[in-house]
Amino acid sequence: MTPGTRGSGDAAGPGRRAGPSDTPGRRSVRAGMAVAGGGGARGERAGFVRAVGSEWVKFRATRSSVVTATALALSFPLMALLVAATESLQPDDTVLGASVLGGATLAQLMAAALGAALVTSEFRTGLIHSTLLASPRRWTVLAAKATVVGGVVFALTLPAAAAAFAIGQAMLDEGYADGDPFPALLGVAFAIAVLAVAGVAVGTLVRHTAGAVAAAVALVLLPGMVAPLFGDAQRWVGGASLTGVLQKLSQSSDATPEAVGTLGAWPSLAAVAAGTAVVVTIAGRRFHVRDA
Repeated sequence: MTPGTRGSGDAAGPGRRAGPSDTPGRRSVRAGMAVAGGGGARGERAGFVRAVGSEWVKFRATRSSVVTATALALSFPLMALLVAATESLQPDDTVLGASVLGGATLAQLMAAALGAALVTSEFRTGLIHSTLLASPRRWTVLAAKATVVGGVVFALTLPAAAAAFAIGQAMLDEGYADGDPFPALLGVAFAIAVLAVAGVAVGTLVRHTAGAVAAAVALVLLPGMVAPLFGDAQRWVGGASLTGVLQKLSQSSDATPEAVGTLGAWPSLAAVAAGTAVVVTIAGRRFHVRDA
Protein backbone atom coordinates (compact mmCIF):
# COMPACT_ATOMS: atom_id res chain seq x y z
CA MET A 1 0.00 0.00 0.00
CA THR A 2 1.39 3.38 -0.96
CA PRO A 3 1.40 6.36 1.38
CA GLY A 4 -1.79 8.34 1.26
CA THR A 5 -4.01 5.42 0.25
CA ARG A 6 -6.67 4.07 2.58
CA GLY A 7 -7.23 0.35 3.15
CA SER A 8 -10.61 -1.24 3.59
CA GLY A 9 -10.01 -1.74 7.29
CA ASP A 10 -9.22 1.90 8.11
CA ALA A 11 -11.54 3.95 10.26
CA ALA A 12 -14.03 6.26 8.56
CA GLY A 13 -12.45 9.63 7.74
CA PRO A 14 -14.03 13.05 7.44
CA GLY A 15 -15.14 12.40 3.87
CA ARG A 16 -16.21 8.83 4.31
CA ARG A 17 -19.62 7.61 5.44
CA ALA A 18 -19.64 5.22 8.39
CA GLY A 19 -20.48 1.67 7.39
CA PRO A 20 -22.56 -0.88 9.29
CA SER A 21 -19.56 -1.74 11.44
CA ASP A 22 -19.45 1.85 12.72
CA THR A 23 -22.84 1.82 14.45
CA PRO A 24 -22.93 2.79 18.15
CA GLY A 25 -23.85 -0.75 19.20
CA ARG A 26 -20.91 -2.24 17.33
CA ARG A 27 -18.57 0.42 18.67
CA SER A 28 -19.59 -0.39 22.26
CA VAL A 29 -18.90 -4.07 21.67
CA ARG A 30 -15.51 -3.28 20.11
CA ALA A 31 -14.75 -1.10 23.14
CA GLY A 32 -15.55 -4.04 25.37
CA MET A 33 -13.32 -6.28 23.27
CA ALA A 34 -10.52 -3.76 23.58
CA VAL A 35 -10.79 -3.94 27.35
CA ALA A 36 -10.72 -7.73 27.20
CA GLY A 37 -7.97 -8.15 24.67
CA GLY A 38 -5.74 -5.13 24.57
CA GLY A 39 -2.25 -4.56 25.84
CA GLY A 40 -0.87 -8.06 26.24
CA ALA A 41 -0.03 -11.41 24.69
CA ARG A 42 -2.70 -13.56 23.12
CA GLY A 43 -3.21 -15.66 26.22
CA GLU A 44 -3.85 -12.56 28.36
CA ARG A 45 -6.98 -11.72 26.37
CA ALA A 46 -8.81 -14.55 28.09
CA GLY A 47 -7.88 -13.25 31.54
CA PHE A 48 -10.73 -13.06 34.00
CA VAL A 49 -10.24 -9.43 35.01
CA ARG A 50 -10.20 -8.27 31.41
CA ALA A 51 -13.26 -10.38 30.61
CA VAL A 52 -15.12 -8.79 33.53
CA GLY A 53 -14.17 -5.36 32.20
CA SER A 54 -15.53 -6.30 28.79
CA GLU A 55 -18.82 -7.55 30.22
CA TRP A 56 -19.19 -4.41 32.32
CA VAL A 57 -18.76 -2.22 29.23
CA LYS A 58 -21.39 -4.22 27.35
CA PHE A 59 -23.76 -4.15 30.33
CA ARG A 60 -23.63 -0.37 30.55
CA ALA A 61 -24.08 -0.04 26.78
CA THR A 62 -27.24 -2.19 26.73
CA ARG A 63 -30.28 -0.05 27.44
CA SER A 64 -32.54 -2.93 28.43
CA SER A 65 -30.04 -4.09 31.07
CA VAL A 66 -29.77 -0.61 32.56
CA VAL A 67 -33.55 -0.14 32.58
CA THR A 68 -34.15 -3.54 34.22
CA ALA A 69 -31.49 -2.91 36.84
CA THR A 70 -32.99 0.50 37.63
CA ALA A 71 -36.48 -0.98 37.95
CA LEU A 72 -35.09 -3.66 40.26
CA ALA A 73 -33.62 -1.05 42.58
CA LEU A 74 -36.78 1.06 42.59
CA SER A 75 -39.04 -1.89 43.37
CA PHE A 76 -37.95 -1.94 47.04
CA PRO A 77 -38.77 1.64 48.09
CA LEU A 78 -41.89 1.77 45.92
CA MET A 79 -43.33 -1.41 47.40
CA ALA A 80 -42.40 -0.23 50.90
CA LEU A 81 -44.28 3.02 50.29
CA LEU A 82 -47.30 1.10 49.01
CA VAL A 83 -47.40 -1.26 51.99
CA ALA A 84 -46.89 1.54 54.49
CA ALA A 85 -49.51 3.78 52.89
CA THR A 86 -52.15 1.02 52.83
CA GLU A 87 -50.97 -0.74 56.01
CA SER A 88 -51.47 -4.04 54.21
CA LEU A 89 -49.62 -6.25 56.66
CA GLN A 90 -50.48 -8.78 59.33
CA PRO A 91 -50.63 -7.83 63.04
CA ASP A 92 -47.74 -10.20 63.79
CA ASP A 93 -45.64 -9.00 60.87
CA THR A 94 -42.37 -7.14 61.31
CA VAL A 95 -41.46 -3.80 59.78
CA LEU A 96 -38.58 -5.54 58.02
CA GLY A 97 -40.79 -8.21 56.48
CA ALA A 98 -43.57 -5.82 55.48
CA SER A 99 -41.17 -3.28 53.95
CA VAL A 100 -38.71 -5.56 52.18
CA LEU A 101 -40.54 -8.71 51.10
CA GLY A 102 -42.80 -7.06 48.53
CA GLY A 103 -39.90 -5.42 46.74
CA ALA A 104 -37.83 -8.58 47.01
CA THR A 105 -40.59 -10.60 45.35
CA LEU A 106 -40.53 -8.32 42.32
CA ALA A 107 -36.76 -7.95 42.36
CA GLN A 108 -36.13 -11.68 42.16
CA LEU A 109 -38.16 -11.89 38.96
CA MET A 110 -36.29 -8.98 37.40
CA ALA A 111 -32.93 -10.34 38.53
CA ALA A 112 -33.61 -13.70 36.88
CA ALA A 113 -34.74 -12.01 33.67
CA LEU A 114 -31.72 -9.68 33.73
CA GLY A 115 -29.25 -12.54 34.04
CA ALA A 116 -30.93 -14.57 31.30
CA ALA A 117 -31.21 -11.68 28.85
CA LEU A 118 -27.58 -10.71 29.39
CA VAL A 119 -26.57 -13.98 27.72
CA THR A 120 -29.36 -14.56 25.21
CA SER A 121 -29.02 -11.09 23.68
CA GLU A 122 -25.53 -11.99 22.50
CA PHE A 123 -26.69 -15.28 20.99
CA ARG A 124 -29.59 -13.51 19.28
CA THR A 125 -27.40 -10.87 17.64
CA GLY A 126 -24.40 -13.12 17.00
CA LEU A 127 -22.14 -10.95 19.14
CA ILE A 128 -21.21 -14.01 21.17
CA HIS A 129 -18.73 -14.81 18.38
CA SER A 130 -16.96 -11.49 18.96
CA THR A 131 -16.95 -12.16 22.70
CA LEU A 132 -15.35 -15.57 22.23
CA LEU A 133 -12.85 -14.13 19.77
CA ALA A 134 -11.71 -11.68 22.43
CA SER A 135 -11.84 -14.24 25.24
CA PRO A 136 -11.69 -17.80 23.86
CA ARG A 137 -11.95 -19.52 27.25
CA ARG A 138 -15.66 -20.12 27.61
CA TRP A 139 -15.57 -20.80 31.35
CA THR A 140 -13.95 -17.40 31.77
CA VAL A 141 -16.67 -15.73 29.69
CA LEU A 142 -19.44 -17.39 31.71
CA ALA A 143 -17.77 -16.53 35.02
CA ALA A 144 -17.31 -12.91 33.92
CA LYS A 145 -20.98 -12.56 32.97
CA ALA A 146 -22.07 -14.09 36.28
CA THR A 147 -19.71 -11.80 38.21
CA VAL A 148 -20.97 -8.65 36.51
CA VAL A 149 -24.68 -9.36 36.81
CA GLY A 150 -24.37 -10.77 40.34
CA GLY A 151 -22.24 -7.85 41.48
CA VAL A 152 -24.56 -5.25 39.95
CA VAL A 153 -27.66 -6.84 41.48
CA PHE A 154 -26.06 -7.13 44.92
CA ALA A 155 -24.79 -3.53 44.81
CA LEU A 156 -28.24 -2.24 43.88
CA THR A 157 -30.30 -4.48 46.14
CA LEU A 158 -28.52 -3.82 49.43
CA PRO A 159 -29.06 -0.01 49.60
CA ALA A 160 -32.52 -0.34 48.03
CA ALA A 161 -33.62 -2.86 50.67
CA ALA A 162 -32.11 -0.70 53.42
CA ALA A 163 -34.05 2.30 52.08
CA ALA A 164 -37.25 0.24 52.07
CA PHE A 165 -36.70 -0.70 55.70
CA ALA A 166 -36.11 2.95 56.60
CA ILE A 167 -39.37 3.90 54.87
CA GLY A 168 -41.22 1.27 56.87
CA GLN A 169 -39.74 2.49 60.13
CA ALA A 170 -40.77 6.06 59.34
CA MET A 171 -44.31 5.36 58.14
CA LEU A 172 -45.59 2.28 60.00
CA ASP A 173 -47.11 2.37 63.47
CA GLU A 174 -44.88 1.69 66.45
CA GLY A 175 -46.99 -1.34 67.31
CA TYR A 176 -45.05 -3.49 64.85
CA ALA A 177 -41.74 -5.04 65.81
CA ASP A 178 -38.83 -3.81 63.70
CA GLY A 179 -37.13 -7.16 63.17
CA ASP A 180 -33.37 -7.57 62.92
CA PRO A 181 -32.23 -5.84 59.71
CA PHE A 182 -28.58 -6.86 59.83
CA PRO A 183 -27.28 -9.19 58.61
CA ALA A 184 -30.71 -10.05 57.16
CA LEU A 185 -30.50 -7.33 54.49
CA LEU A 186 -27.13 -8.69 53.38
CA GLY A 187 -28.77 -12.07 52.98
CA VAL A 188 -31.63 -10.62 50.92
CA ALA A 189 -29.17 -8.87 48.59
CA PHE A 190 -27.07 -12.01 48.24
CA ALA A 191 -30.14 -14.19 47.58
CA ILE A 192 -31.34 -11.98 44.74
CA ALA A 193 -27.81 -11.80 43.31
CA VAL A 194 -27.70 -15.61 43.37
CA LEU A 195 -30.89 -15.70 41.34
CA ALA A 196 -29.37 -13.31 38.79
CA VAL A 197 -26.47 -15.74 38.41
CA ALA A 198 -28.96 -18.58 37.99
CA GLY A 199 -30.54 -16.51 35.21
CA VAL A 200 -27.16 -16.38 33.45
CA ALA A 201 -26.96 -20.18 33.64
CA VAL A 202 -30.51 -20.61 32.31
CA GLY A 203 -29.79 -18.16 29.47
CA THR A 204 -26.65 -20.10 28.57
CA LEU A 205 -28.61 -23.35 28.41
CA VAL A 206 -31.69 -22.08 26.56
CA ARG A 207 -30.09 -19.33 24.40
CA HIS A 208 -33.48 -17.92 23.37
CA THR A 209 -34.56 -14.76 25.18
CA ALA A 210 -38.26 -15.49 25.61
CA GLY A 211 -37.66 -19.11 26.57
CA ALA A 212 -34.83 -18.28 28.95
CA VAL A 213 -36.79 -15.52 30.70
CA ALA A 214 -39.82 -17.79 31.00
CA ALA A 215 -37.67 -20.58 32.44
CA ALA A 216 -35.99 -18.18 34.88
CA VAL A 217 -39.34 -16.83 36.07
CA ALA A 218 -40.64 -20.38 36.45
CA LEU A 219 -37.58 -21.15 38.56
CA VAL A 220 -38.70 -18.38 40.92
CA LEU A 221 -42.44 -18.97 41.02
CA LEU A 222 -43.06 -22.68 40.55
CA PRO A 223 -41.67 -24.02 43.86
CA GLY A 224 -43.95 -21.79 45.90
CA MET A 225 -46.94 -22.50 43.65
CA VAL A 226 -46.64 -26.29 43.68
CA ALA A 227 -45.48 -26.66 47.29
CA PRO A 228 -49.05 -26.97 48.72
CA LEU A 229 -49.63 -29.94 46.39
CA PHE A 230 -47.03 -31.98 48.25
CA GLY A 231 -48.98 -32.25 51.49
CA ASP A 232 -46.67 -32.84 54.45
CA ALA A 233 -43.66 -32.26 52.20
CA GLN A 234 -44.78 -28.69 51.51
CA ARG A 235 -42.37 -27.25 54.05
CA TRP A 236 -39.43 -28.92 52.30
CA VAL A 237 -40.40 -27.68 48.84
CA GLY A 238 -41.34 -24.20 50.02
CA GLY A 239 -38.32 -23.93 52.27
CA ALA A 240 -35.99 -24.75 49.39
CA SER A 241 -37.45 -22.04 47.15
CA LEU A 242 -35.93 -18.58 46.96
CA THR A 243 -39.25 -17.05 47.95
CA GLY A 244 -39.19 -19.12 51.13
CA VAL A 245 -35.61 -18.04 51.80
CA LEU A 246 -36.57 -14.39 51.39
CA GLN A 247 -39.52 -14.84 53.76
CA LYS A 248 -37.19 -16.29 56.38
CA LEU A 249 -34.52 -13.62 55.93
CA SER A 250 -37.02 -10.76 56.10
CA GLN A 251 -38.68 -12.35 59.16
CA SER A 252 -42.07 -12.22 57.51
CA SER A 253 -45.15 -13.63 59.21
CA ASP A 254 -45.55 -15.81 56.10
CA ALA A 255 -42.46 -17.82 57.10
CA THR A 256 -44.38 -20.37 59.14
CA PRO A 257 -42.89 -23.82 59.79
CA GLU A 258 -45.81 -25.40 57.91
CA ALA A 259 -45.06 -23.36 54.77
CA VAL A 260 -41.26 -23.09 54.68
CA GLY A 261 -40.03 -25.62 57.23
CA THR A 262 -37.87 -25.17 60.28
CA LEU A 263 -34.47 -24.91 58.58
CA GLY A 264 -32.92 -21.53 59.37
CA ALA A 265 -32.68 -18.68 56.89
CA TRP A 266 -28.93 -18.90 56.33
CA PRO A 267 -28.76 -22.70 55.86
CA SER A 268 -31.68 -22.35 53.43
CA LEU A 269 -29.80 -19.66 51.53
CA ALA A 270 -26.72 -21.87 51.42
CA ALA A 271 -28.83 -24.67 49.94
CA VAL A 272 -30.16 -22.33 47.24
CA ALA A 273 -26.64 -21.12 46.47
CA ALA A 274 -25.42 -24.71 46.21
CA GLY A 275 -28.24 -25.56 43.81
CA THR A 276 -27.37 -22.53 41.71
CA ALA A 277 -23.73 -23.63 41.60
CA VAL A 278 -24.86 -26.98 40.21
CA VAL A 279 -26.94 -25.28 37.49
CA VAL A 280 -24.03 -22.97 36.59
CA THR A 281 -21.70 -25.97 36.34
CA ILE A 282 -24.11 -27.74 33.99
CA ALA A 283 -24.45 -24.59 31.89
CA GLY A 284 -20.69 -24.12 31.79
CA ARG A 285 -20.08 -27.67 30.59
CA ARG A 286 -22.80 -27.30 27.96
CA PHE A 287 -21.38 -23.97 26.82
CA HIS A 288 -17.88 -25.48 26.65
CA VAL A 289 -18.82 -28.27 24.22
CA ARG A 290 -21.62 -26.62 22.25
CA ASP A 291 -21.08 -24.41 19.21
CA ALA A 292 -21.87 -20.74 19.76
